[in-house]
Amino acid sequence: MDKMVLFFQNGGAFMVPIAFILVAGLAIALERVLFLLVCHSRNKSLLKELNPAFQRRDYRMLDTKSSTSTSAVGRMIQATIQLLQRSTDREALANLLEEKILEATPAIEKRTHYLATLANVATLLGLLGTIMGLIDAFTSLSGAEASERATLLSSSISVAMNTTAFGLMTAIPLLLIHTFLQSKTNQIVDTLDMSEAKCLTLMNQD
Repeated sequence: MDKMVLFFQNGGAFMVPIAFILVAGLAIALERVLFLLVCHSRNKSLLKELNPAFQRRDYRMLDTKSSTSTSAVGRMIQATIQLLQRSTDREALANLLEEKILEATPAIEKRTHYLATLANVATLLGLLGTIMGLIDAFTSLSGAEASERATLLSSSISVAMNTTAFGLMTAIPLLLIHTFLQSKTNQIVDTLDMSEAKCLTLMNQD
C-alpha cells in the first residue's frame, strides 16, 4: 500500500484526472456488465422457454408468457400476438418487429462507447504527464552541478514515467471490458434477430 501511495504521489498532478477516469470507467463498466448480463439472460431464457410454443403455434402460451416478461424478446412476442389478432400483413409485422428492436437497442448500447473514449483519454493524459515531467526535469538541470545532473535526470525521468504507467494501467482494463461489453451486446442483438425470425415464421405459417 505504501508503494502504491508513493507511486501515485510521484506521478504528479496528472495522476488525479487519470484516477478520476479509472473510477468513472469502472463505475460505468460495472453498471453495464450487470445490465447486459441480466438482459441477455432474460431474453435467452424466455426464447428458450417459448421455443416449443413457437413450434406448436401455441398463441395462448406465447401471449401468457410474453405478457409477464419485461424483456425485449417478451415485448416483441407480445406485439406479434396483438398484431396477429387484427392483421395478417407480413410487412406490417416485419416493420413492427424492427421498431421494437430499434427501441431496445439504445438501452443495450448505452454508455458502452464511453469506455473506449475514457481509455484513450487516460493514455493521452499519461503521455502528457510524462512529457511535462520531462520538461521540468530538463529545466531543473540548468541550475544543477555537473556531478548531480545524471542522478537528477535519472530520478526525474523515473517519476515522469509513473504517469504513463498509470495511464496504461487504467486504459488496458477499460479496453478489455469494452470488448467484453461489445461482445455481449452483439449476443443480445443476435437473440433479438432470432426472435424476430421466429415471430415472422408465425405469420408465414398462417
